[in-house]
Amino acid sequence: MARELIKETALELAGTWVAVRLFRNNRARRVILRLDEGADGGTGVIVTLPNRASQKEGLALVLDKADWILNQLDERLPRVPFADGETVPFFGVDYRIRSIAGGRGVVRCEGAEILVAGRPEHLVRRVKDWFKLQAREQIAPRVRDKAQALDRRPGRITIRDTKSRWGSCSHDGNLSFCWRLVMAPEAVLDYVVAHEVAHLAELNHGPKFWHWVGELTADVAGAKKWLRLNGEALHRYG
Repeated sequence: MARELIKETALELAGTWVAVRLFRNNRARRVILRLDEGADGGTGVIVTLPNRASQKEGLALVLDKADWILNQLDERLPRVPFADGETVPFFGVDYRIRSIAGGRGVVRCEGAEILVAGRPEHLVRRVKDWFKLQAREQIAPRVRDKAQALDRRPGRITIRDTKSRWGSCSHDGNLSFCWRLVMAPEAVLDYVVAHEVAHLAELNHGPKFWHWVGELTADVAGAKKWLRLNGEALHRYG
């Protein structure tokens, strides 16, 4: 048989669990990765391995191509633009975007709406800038407080739009976070901040690391589950 299923598993990519099926094909000349177009609606990936390649190499390719995989999966979700009348989440609660006349581009949250003043053609940029600002204002003080609890000093805090991970901590203590975290429930954002700050004390994911995460945030298991089930959908907004 030229093609044989040898492993079924799942890998976590930026909080999204992606099904992975590894096949061995004695006719293949290189490791091949493609989206799974099977009955699951294309929510997984298939890795085809030649005889000389190991399962470890196949799984490493999935991790290396995380951005591409998440981009492809993201394109399959219905897009929700930042536009007048559209509904977007803020801290896990849905708000309707409403363009209002007058003002100088001020964005504010009022009732169940995100009100955007200024010229309509600038609405998209203003809403995105507002979300980024909210993310920084929520994340930066949490980083400082949690780092102080560990008697550590954080480096630079960067807010970006990343798809392969919700946050990161470099060896020199610089921290980076995805601004879309502010769309998730507050407990989820708090967990991601705790996760990255804990890396200031432990750069691995060993028992000590998870001990510190548990000390810094209230619901580790719940936040991880929420990201696994809902994290990918946050990338469809805007």
